[in-house]
Amino acid sequence: MPHLTIEYSANLDGRADIGALCEALLKTVLETDLFELGAVRVRALRADHYAIADQLPENAFVDLNFRIGKGRTAEEKKRTGEAILAAAADILGPLFETPHFALSLEIREIDAELSWKKNALHPRLRGK
Repeated sequence: MPHLTIEYSANLDGRADIGALCEALLKTVLETDLFELGAVRVRALRADHYAIADQLPENAFVDLNFRIGKGRTAEEKKRTGEAILAAAADILGPLFETPHFALSLEIREIDAELSWKKNALHPRLRGK
């Protein structure tokens, strides 16, 4: 149940390749060997309305929210977070050349008792 949501300010259109960011982060999550292929989701949501810091029009953000099920150690979660942030920073590197960009990541564990799923991808990807 690893779902990585990328929320980003609309003023990044034309300044950042959000599609490439999605693909790079999917690859990064899978390379941790902690998550099954059929479970990983990466999606980007554009924020059309936002107010950032001193409200200069060039201020921009990317916020990464990684929701995972329980069962990983603190070290595994830390290693995963560091890998995700490094991959995002690599793709978004040019944005850090200005003093108007913020990148953040939070990992959240989902309570299994309060999470429901029905997934047709698993049987196909497991070869069943």
